[in-house]
Amino acid sequence: MSDLEKTLTVTNLNSGYATNQVIFDLDLEVPENGIVALVGRNGAGKSTLLQTLMGFMKPISGDIVYDGKSMIGMSASERVKRGIGYVPQERPVFSDLTVTENLLIGSSRQRKGVRNELDLAFDLFPKLADRRDQKAGTMSGGERKMVGIARALMGSPEILIMDEPTEGVWHGVVDEIKVHLVDFSKNHAILIVEQNLDFVLDISSEILLLERGVITKRTSGADGAAVAEVKSRLTV
Repeated sequence: MSDLEKTLTVTNLNSGYATNQVIFDLDLEVPENGIVALVGRNGAGKSTLLQTLMGFMKPISGDIVYDGKSMIGMSASERVKRGIGYVPQERPVFSDLTVTENLLIGSSRQRKGVRNELDLAFDLFPKLADRRDQKAGTMSGGERKMVGIARALMGSPEILIMDEPTEGVWHGVVDEIKVHLVDFSKNHAILIVEQNLDFVLDISSEILLLERGVITKRTSGADGAAVAEVKSRLTV
C-alpha cells in the first residue's frame, strides 16, 4: 500500500444544505500520521465539512478518498468501520450511561480484545479510570470531551476527526488533551477543527484557514508571518 492510499484526500468538494451551499471546491489531504488543523471563524463551514467527511451530509459534488477507496455513498458507520474515528463538537457522550458504557459503545470496530482497549483508554486518560462507573452527564465539560475522545479511540481508528475539542474546556484539561493527541498522532492521523489557534500552533504539521467554505491559507506553525496573518483574519 502506498503512502497516498493511507491518506484522506478530499478533491473538489462541494457541500451544504438544500438552499445553501457552504463548502466550495475544497481540496484537502491528511497524511497517514501527524495533525492537520482547520481553523476559522463561526460560520466558516468547519462543522459542515466534518459532517460531510463523516457521511452525515451528502456532498453536492467532489470526492472523498480514504485508504485508496472513495467513501461517497458510504454511511457514517461504514466509515467508522474502515478506521475513521469522530469526536463531535456537541454531545460527545451519552449522558445517562457510565464512562465505561460510553467507551464500550465505541468498541464496535474491534470486538476482540475489548478489555484491552478499555485498559488502553484508561491508561490514556487516568481520570476516567477513577470515574469509570460515573454517569457521563454528571461530569465537567472537559471530562466529557475526554470520554468522547477515548470512545472514538476504542474503535482503533487510523485517523481521528475532531470538532472543537477544546471548546468550553478548562485550560488545565486542554493541556492534558494536547499531550494525548500529540502522542496518538505519532502513529496515526488527526484532522482537528479548532477556533483556538494557540492550541494547534505547536502540534500541527499544517494549519488551514477556512473562510466562507474555501481554504484561503495553508501554513505551518513555523511560518511566523503566515500565522500572524491567520490570527488577524480570525479576529477581524
